Order: sequence, then C-alpha cells, then structure tokens
Amino acid sequence: MIYLDYLSTTPCDSAVVKAMLPWFGEDFGNPHSVHGPGRKAAEVVERARESVARLLGAEAREIVFTSGATESNNLAIKGAARHLMRLGDPRRRIITVATEHKCVLESVRALAAEGFEAVVLGVDSDGRVDPEALREALKVPTLLVSIMAANNETGVLQDIPQLAALVKAAGALMHVDLAQMAGKMPVSLRDVDLASVSAHKMYGPKGIGALYVRRRPRVRLEPLFSGGGQERGFRSGTLPTPLVVGFGAAVELAAASMAEEAVRQAVLRDDLWAQLQGGLPGIVLNGRTVPRLAGALNICLPEGLRALDVLEACPDVAASTGSACTAAEIAPSYVLTAMGLSAQKASQCLRLSVGRSTSKADIDRAAELLIAAARTCQPN
Repeated sequence: MIYLDYLSTTPCDSAVVKAMLPWFGEDFGNPHSVHGPGRKAAEVVERARESVARLLGAEAREIVFTSGATESNNLAIKGAARHLMRLGDPRRRIITVATEHKCVLESVRALAAEGFEAVVLGVDSDGRVDPEALREALKVPTLLVSIMAANNETGVLQDIPQLAALVKAAGALMHVDLAQMAGKMPVSLRDVDLASVSAHKMYGPKGIGALYVRRRPRVRLEPLFSGGGQERGFRSGTLPTPLVVGFGAAVELAAASMAEEAVRQAVLRDDLWAQLQGGLPGIVLNGRTVPRLAGALNICLPEGLRALDVLEACPDVAASTGSACTAAEIAPSYVLTAMGLSAQKASQCLRLSVGRSTSKADIDRAAELLIAAARTCQPN
C-alpha cells in the first residue's frame, strides 16, 4: 500500500510512540494530583506545553490542551462569542469562509441559531479569500473572524498576516485553524487571538490538540462544558498524559525537520503531478496559481472519469476525494464547489498528499497505478 493521504492523518512517528509508552502503565499518575506520581506527570505535561508554544511562537500559558482541532475550533468560536455576549457586547456578526473545515462552519451555524449573524465569505477559483470582501464585511461591527491557514483538501494557503491585520484594525477577534499548517511550515500569530492545532496532522497521536489563547491583550472564553476547571478553566477534564507527551515529541520532531521536509515533499509532489499530467492529458491542478502546502496535490481527472471509480480500481494507493471528516457523505466536495467547480467536476477530483515516509519509488509506483486505473475507468 502506497499512502498518499497525509492531509487526512499521519502515522505516529516511532519516536513519538516510544515517548508515550511509559506513561500508559509505568508512570500513570494523574497530572492534576499533588502526590509524587501526579507531580511527575504534571512536569512532562508542562514540557509538552512549552514545546507546542515554541512551535507557535507563543507563551506556554497561552496553550490550552484539547482533544483535537475540532474541539479547539468549537471552543474558540463558540467560547469567544458566548463570553462576549454574556458581558453585554452588542456585536453579533461572525465571519468565516465557505471552504473552512466542517467543524468551523457548523460552529458558526450553531451560533446563528443562538441569535448571532453568520457571514460566510466566498473564495476565488483558487480557493483564496478576497481581502476586499473581508474589509467590506468588517464594516458592520464584528465580534469574531475565523479563517483557516491551509485548506485541508487543496492545501491552498490564505494570506493570514494580511487578513488578520484587517480584522485587528476592525477591532474583531481573529481565530485561525492551523491544523494543516502547524508543523509543516512556520506560522505567525501576529494579530491572531486564537489558533487551533492538532497532533495527528504532524505525526503525533490522535485525540490530542491545543488551542492558543492570547494572553495580552487577554482573550477570554466561555467553556464548552463544566468540570474541575483544568486548563485555566477553559477546558475541564483530566489530561491524557501519554497523548500530551506524544504531542510534545511530535512537535519537537516537526520543528527539527520542517524546512528540509518542505523542500523534499514539494519535489515529490511536483514529480507526481508531472507524471500524472504526462499520462493523463486533460487533468487539471486545483489551486495551481497560488501558494500551497508542500505536500498537497488536488487534481481534477479528465472528462468521463469519477474519482471514486479510479480509487476503487487502484486499491494499492491510499488517497481520497476530499476531507475525511465528510467522507461518509456521497456528495461533491463543498470546498471545490465553493471554488467554482460544478458538482460533476468536483466528483472528478482526487486529493493526494505526500509526507515524511513518501519516497521517490512510491511516487513512481503511485503514478503508474493511478494512470493505469484511470485508463481502465475511461469510457469507451
């Protein structure tokens, strides 16, 4: 099996697994307990918090551990809006983008049911937000803006520094979903108030993530659920020490190899695209004219080909047609239709992504298999 679905998830690095193992059985103390085993667990939790903070250029006390980016996004959006409403803030506008992760769009939709005004900005044919459209939307007093840094289907990068500056100038809070970008390329939190990250997108374990919450000027949130008040009162519940340790180890590995891996993966991605382009005339690269993540490749197959059919005919290549979080839906990718593709065109698109374990041999074999499968599926 050749794995080309790294935007969906990454395997746990062996070093990450090794770091986690003792904390499942040998050192099992509750990190919130005051005795020796508890204090030992608390110490490694704080070391991991410091590692995540360094990756983001933040302070350790600005990092709140969660179960993953979905929870972080929900806590950031709902928590900020509900807290400010409770304080009597009259603003109700929440702005996001049509190509955001489902958990962001659903969080904004949930707030709309509570009386907030949801504004969903469109994107251009490459999947980018028009800064002028954001500027126009911000003319109405706005409470919060949520925009992802790197798209989870196309890898297209938004110009977060430019967009965040507009949001700051308008006096709104800025939330950024960094799940796909963190650990793959440098990030900037300038003018950003809230940012979500996830361990399993950077070779760490599933079930652990974090939310950056700016300390100065202070951002406050309404918790999503009640409990013992852990994580500065933002996120109650006993922290899973093994997963937190794994998150910290994954962050350290990512930081050490980030620049080198970005170059290597970009070369492999471009090689795969060139081979597919040569073997399947008429394929199109989505988001081709704008910056993308180094390992991301979203392609539209030639007329007459359905992406699902090609994947079924190519069982030795693990790839996808869109976000894993909406894979159960038999519907075209809403990200691609927001970019102007018809439902028919969107059904022809494949999401391919290379990662840390991908080799040149993998690329050559995957290209060969995908081309052969596509030719088999082509109508006579």
